[in-house]
Amino acid sequence: MKRREFIKLCGSAAMTWPVIARAQQMPVIGLLGTGTAQAWAGMTAAFHQGLGEAGYTEGRNVAVEYRWAEGQYERLAQMADDLARRSVSVLVAFSTPAALAAKAATTTTPIVFTTISDPVQAGLVTSLSRPDGNTTGTTYLNLQLAPKMLELMRETIPAATSMVLLINPTNPTGETQRGVFQAAARTLGIELHVMLASNPGELNTAFENLARLGTGGLVLSGDPFINSQIEKIAALALRNRLPSIYGAKSYPAVGGLMSYGGDASEAHKQAGIYAGRILRGEKLANLPVQQVTKVELIINLKIAKALGISLPLALLARADEIIE
Repeated sequence: MKRREFIKLCGSAAMTWPVIARAQQMPVIGLLGTGTAQAWAGMTAAFHQGLGEAGYTEGRNVAVEYRWAEGQYERLAQMADDLARRSVSVLVAFSTPAALAAKAATTTTPIVFTTISDPVQAGLVTSLSRPDGNTTGTTYLNLQLAPKMLELMRETIPAATSMVLLINPTNPTGETQRGVFQAAARTLGIELHVMLASNPGELNTAFENLARLGTGGLVLSGDPFINSQIEKIAALALRNRLPSIYGAKSYPAVGGLMSYGGDASEAHKQAGIYAGRILRGEKLANLPVQQVTKVELIINLKIAKALGISLPLALLARADEIIE
């Protein structure tokens, strides 16, 4: 090799080595989601907002590896194991099923979760104020709002004596959700039918059976699969002339009648802040589980008119947002 070519090669290598070194030093976040990337795009954006507030931007000083189970809970364990084997700096889990899979996959990698469940009851932490394992995160209201969701449906359709609850039976919290809603229905004197669906085919069958029940309203339980199907569910509910309510504010935006739920965006933003603080070296024991308590009521007035429903003025006055 000629001297000039050798010097040129050395100069090129000298320019490349710092870039490789920086890439190797960049921390990696593993993000495990139960649903689809599309359905959780808003929550992912909120997470990145929080991460940015903590001083980290994907591609600049942190990398993110995504794993989406697309509603197939049986895939979560393998995905969590894969992220743990890659020695990510932080493992972020969107939803209770993802968090449980992450917790089973590693006892050393810091885990930041978002959940609508009680984290202590779900077995994610032993204490909200001072987590003593490798998990912490954020929780937002959902199950606690079951009575109010049914009350809102009763206020919307006062003559209704029965309603339907849609649940994903493969969700680890499914039975808990069923119990909470059934207890609330008994208190209100409402007959509550339970409709099960864990995939698109079962969802179609459920709505076919629903037509024979002649119920007054539909309540959707909090679930990543259900969240991934909200456009389809909203269209089926409208086709069956069925007023419906869900805990995610994205539901009225895609054609659902009403949503009443906790501020999921804020919870995922706080998860991003926590992930950034852990990357800076903070201990999980000093990061208590954050509880987001803000609740929003959103009504799609256009859908109400399409269903032939005249909503009470008192209900409209309480709405945080009305879609016309």
